[in-house]
Amino acid sequence: MTGPRSTDMRSTDWPLKRVVIAGGGTAGWMAAAAIARTLGTLVDLTLVESEAIGTVGVGESTIPPLVAYNRLLGINEAEFMRATQATFKLGIQFDNWRVLGEGYFHSFGICGKDHWSAGFQHFWLDARERGMAGSYGDYCLELKAAQAGKFAHLPDDRMHYAYQLDSGLYARFLRTMAEADGTRRVEGKIAAVELDGESGNIGALTLDSGTRIEGDLFIDCTGFRALLIEGALNAGFDDWSHYLPCDSAIAAQTRSIGPAVPFTRATAHDAGWQWRIPLQHRTGNGIVYSSHYLDREAALERFTGNLQGDRLTEPNFIRFTTGARRKQWHRNCVAIGLSGGFMEPLESTSIHLIQRAVLRFVRMLPLREISQRDIDEFNDQQMTDILQIRDFLILHYKATERRDSAFWRQCAAMDIPDTLAHKIELFRETGRVFRRNEELFAENSWVQVMLGQGITPRSYHPIATKLPDDEMIKLLDTLRGQVDQTVASLPPHAEYVARYCGATKAAAA
Repeated sequence: MTGPRSTDMRSTDWPLKRVVIAGGGTAGWMAAAAIARTLGTLVDLTLVESEAIGTVGVGESTIPPLVAYNRLLGINEAEFMRATQATFKLGIQFDNWRVLGEGYFHSFGICGKDHWSAGFQHFWLDARERGMAGSYGDYCLELKAAQAGKFAHLPDDRMHYAYQLDSGLYARFLRTMAEADGTRRVEGKIAAVELDGESGNIGALTLDSGTRIEGDLFIDCTGFRALLIEGALNAGFDDWSHYLPCDSAIAAQTRSIGPAVPFTRATAHDAGWQWRIPLQHRTGNGIVYSSHYLDREAALERFTGNLQGDRLTEPNFIRFTTGARRKQWHRNCVAIGLSGGFMEPLESTSIHLIQRAVLRFVRMLPLREISQRDIDEFNDQQMTDILQIRDFLILHYKATERRDSAFWRQCAAMDIPDTLAHKIELFRETGRVFRRNEELFAENSWVQVMLGQGITPRSYHPIATKLPDDEMIKLLDTLRGQVDQTVASLPPHAEYVARYCGATKAAAA
């Protein structure tokens, strides 16, 4: 080989070398860390943020893909958890969603054992008709471990988990990493977004200090303000508040009053729901509600009345509209995080959507000019992710037997997307759930939530009837026994966290 071809592009003359991230917080620093760690000196990466502008900062509960994201970036888990005061999370306990006084658990695990022709729920449904089955959750390791307050890493990654973390500390952790990998941070408020008169692309950001930051590609992480993608480029927004009626939240942190449990709580009330997320050094709390049915003062009174432990922070009041930007990538700007839209925090998907957008952007970075086909593909994939998550969230509100308040009567009566209606009726009629296009929530998640919300299948796969009574009993007893034996061998979650990644009080400062 005599040398590089004339068409090869050296890093020094890459026309899209300058990448500018507008805004910090979790979204900005997740993007910076991934781009800097992956591309190194190939990019001239600048992040602009102002310490005078706060972040929403309530994304404390996550889902399992973040484990893979951190591993992808070469992050040491114990170090990361120590720095972010994190605990492990095995799922979410939902109380009062179907009816008052009852609850169910959405775990990250797999219930039972699937057959290639049908999921475990089909065998469980048949066994229940025969009077042989226990609760569906009896056959799920993560669910039973969470209820017992236990956790440990198991061989072959048999325990599926996520994290409960301090998102502000996570952003700080990623900032240190990104800056070590070459990211340049510029302090200042964005005063203006400069557009190129010919192309309509963003050419530069002007800060209130007068500093001008030029770039080839821009990532909008300015939160709900969406200064670039909407303020400058008018990408458009689809409002989904008719499906997801909550539009307000109040958040505060409290002192922990007991050992941290490995799960998040989501407790419904008559105009929305409340969360409780246990970290190592404190507990995150919040109330989500519809301002049409509960005013701010009443929401605050209800929220503070339900807090456990001394309050460590003043209440943070948040207003939002559920929905998504019609174009997540428009011209030379990509929206990541809240600038691209907001799905309420019910299933802890906000950080996941940041992660998906960041990794997708890195995979689709252009070498020369930006391709409209890349933009269209990015937008299509992003919207597929968002719509699938939207439908899963709507399920929690729609499939309810609560009629005790105007809020829940509205939820039960509302029209829902055809995609969700099909999924619900397919499960109700046949017990089947089909996952499409790398859908985030797998079959077992849909089954757990639909059963928990009171949707019971009228039928199931005939393969389940093939097992004689003695074989069915043996199968279920074996599965339940394996779960019980493993849970009995696990240490208490709080003890494991203290030993594996226990943080000092100074780390939280």
